[in-house]
Amino acid sequence: MSLAFGILLVVFVIGSLLRVPLAISMLSAGMGYLFASGQDVGLAADQVMNSMYGSYVMLAIPMFILAANVMNAGTISERLWSAADVVAGRMRGGLGQVTVLVSTVFSSMSGSAITDAAGPGMVAIKMMRSVGGYKPGYAVAITAAAATIAPIIPPSIPMVLYALLTGTSVSAMFLGGVVPGLMMALSLMLAIAVIAKREGLPKGNSLTGAQAWTAIRRGLLPLTLPVVLLGGIWSGVFTPTEAAAAAAFYAMILAGVVYRALGWRGLFAVFAESMRQSAVVMILIAGAFVVNYAVTAEQLAQVLVAWIQAQDLSAVQFMLLANLLFLLLGCMLDTGVLLLVVLPTLMPAVRMLEIDPVHFGVVAIVNFMIGLVTPPYGLLLFVLSSLAVVPLKDIMAQVWKLLIPLLLVLMLLVLFPSLVLWLPRLAGYGG
Repeated sequence: MSLAFGILLVVFVIGSLLRVPLAISMLSAGMGYLFASGQDVGLAADQVMNSMYGSYVMLAIPMFILAANVMNAGTISERLWSAADVVAGRMRGGLGQVTVLVSTVFSSMSGSAITDAAGPGMVAIKMMRSVGGYKPGYAVAITAAAATIAPIIPPSIPMVLYALLTGTSVSAMFLGGVVPGLMMALSLMLAIAVIAKREGLPKGNSLTGAQAWTAIRRGLLPLTLPVVLLGGIWSGVFTPTEAAAAAAFYAMILAGVVYRALGWRGLFAVFAESMRQSAVVMILIAGAFVVNYAVTAEQLAQVLVAWIQAQDLSAVQFMLLANLLFLLLGCMLDTGVLLLVVLPTLMPAVRMLEIDPVHFGVVAIVNFMIGLVTPPYGLLLFVLSSLAVVPLKDIMAQVWKLLIPLLLVLMLLVLFPSLVLWLPRLAGYGG
């Protein structure tokens, strides 16, 4: 490792300790590397603007952010909650089951775990605490665990970034996330059912036929969006990027025209917030690109490949080792660092071992989502603790019960690649 790369690490660590925003820390560390190695700093800006920012796929990110913000600003989250309550609300611990169902449906519209948690997740926490009498820490833990499904079931912002960085098919990644996302939802619902029976959680209120039909009718149009998106991508009617634009337009029509829940002033606020969030993501990508340039220049990926060859690791052994590394790092590092810096470093080894990049990418993103709810870092735990005003220690005391089923799903995905690859191959993916 060169002195310049050592400076990069020092600058990044200091920035992290001082709680400097991740994007700024990575940009500063990358600039430090370029200065220390005597390279032209303008090279980074030129490469970022002309390669990564010139990608058509990049447009999907602000579009999915806009779609999610429109749905949160309108009444769509509440409508989805009411419809899901008809399906599972009467079960013991039914409000927890409803939370998972709503997150699963909303995940097919937002692509972001934090958006899911901050939107329908807050509705879920309120209902579980006020109506179901759930302990505050347990209500938040269920919501956080359920929100991890959002970036797995398409659309998915992390999958778009992975595809962009590795040259993998976005459509194949999207389809590859469907079965794992449903498995995560099912595992959480089973775990909640067991906990509800053991702890005697209350059943939800029974609805009359008229009330049930009203709730389903109110949520019917939002429920068609996943069908439109996946059907359009699968059939080739539009690309994933075009699907993002279609989702945003569909959400605006529902919230503004059909439900009349979003006026011009509200729409302007949504656009402003979406631009701010998109800018944060774009700066993060720029910082990651500069750091990745340093990693490539230092040939760290080649060093890793040589080590794997020397250890004579099989593909399964490498996958298990990589996931163990991700789980450990996910307890301490931001998901952005793992996705944008660590993951591309491993890709040469993935190709050498002939591991399917869609399988590896989906499994890695599932791992990173588990990291969002794993103490002590768990970004989702911090976000929901602040939004719901619930002590972090109360959430951490409950969330481990829901980590176990998610880890079991992760292990199944590692050992059985067909769980990820079945649907993409059915759609014509040849990887």
